[in-house]
Amino acid sequence: MTALGFLYPGHSAEDDYPRMEQMLGSDVRLQVVHTDIGEDAHRVDALLEMGSADRLAAGVEELRLSGAEAVVWACTSASFVFGWEGAHEQVRGLARAAGLPASSTSFAFAHALREVGAVRVAIAATYPEDVAGHFSAFLKDAGAEVVSVRGSGIITAAEVGTWGRDEVLALAREGDHADAQALLLPDTALHTAAYVREVEEAIGKPVLTANQVTVWEALRLASRRVNAPTLGSLFTKEPLVQVKG
Repeated sequence: MTALGFLYPGHSAEDDYPRMEQMLGSDVRLQVVHTDIGEDAHRVDALLEMGSADRLAAGVEELRLSGAEAVVWACTSASFVFGWEGAHEQVRGLARAAGLPASSTSFAFAHALREVGAVRVAIAATYPEDVAGHFSAFLKDAGAEVVSVRGSGIITAAEVGTWGRDEVLALAREGDHADAQALLLPDTALHTAAYVREVEEAIGKPVLTANQVTVWEALRLASRRVNAPTLGSLFTKEPLVQVKG
């Protein structure tokens, strides 16, 4: 049994995790601990507070007691707003507090891009444009070429959590770009686990979503590889959708 720990901000799309646990179809347990988010707002000052060291450290002991082998801060926006160096320091602090290998959803996206062999990416975000721009800057620091960024102007995770299949498909289609080798849908408040494969088939390229890459990152930290085609190209030995040059 591989036990993986996730610090998840508040309550919105956390049911993606038990769904993904079932989809992995192996001896993997996903343990979610909720953090206090403070103000629910996709606004830089609120996100910096949401991702503060004290808020993350508060959930660490419960994850340690669960037997987790690795921990991931399951939040994109409250990691990339710290910038490339700041996000590294956030993860180092989490690793020290937990005594475990640690990462965050933002770094999960960067590592997952390498896994699927994509450099040129499109971002289809739920966030306001300025917050989406911070994610674009983070990815550029990670070596990606961002060919397009689309923000949706949603302020709260609570609203994002109400989106379903139709909204996710529309976001993907509207945010894709012909030159992109992969499409990224950040925001762990967005339900995507049930739709990843359908979205990939609709746009014809690998799709990386926040909760999907977060779980993949935790498996990577635990040196586990799981073949789960329902979770898209990232979780297949042979990609469902070939990256085009």
